[in-house]
Amino acid sequence: MSGSDHFLDKSDPASWRALNGLALKVAESAQQAGLPRSVIELVNVRISQLNGCAFCLDMHVRLAKQAGISDQQLAVLPTWRETAVFSPTEYAALAIGEAATELPDREHLRAELAAAKEALTDEQFSALQWVAVTMNAFNRVSILSGHPVRRRSAEAAGKAAPQKVAVAP
Repeated sequence: MSGSDHFLDKSDPASWRALNGLALKVAESAQQAGLPRSVIELVNVRISQLNGCAFCLDMHVRLAKQAGISDQQLAVLPTWRETAVFSPTEYAALAIGEAATELPDREHLRAELAAAKEALTDEQFSALQWVAVTMNAFNRVSILSGHPVRRRSAEAAGKAAPQKVAVAP
């Protein structure tokens, strides 16, 4: 998808700054609750997958790798419930992220959150819900704005340039 000619962040910079201010406060709360950056980025990636936000996926996959998330964890993230490669805290965080994004029926939502809460402190539980709310807001801004994902140069990506491959029509 190409970029929009109406970027919400550019058309209302004060609201954009306010959303960024919220994100900074949420990150601070998550850190104070003892949540590693890797857990936050794992949630950000999963929520962006669910929402189909290419711009946020591009950014948060890179940040997740920098925070120590493995290629294996990123590869199986869409099927995280079927794997044994995440910690109890990561499983709880992913459950919160999905519940906040999908907003299932009340009974399912309560069950998901109650199970997640068992692996977390009250502060972590609250912080992760705010992380999910904030990431969903950023996804919506990027999707509505049509923020483009641009190809990075091989040097910037830290690897060799891709080989050209002939593709049959």
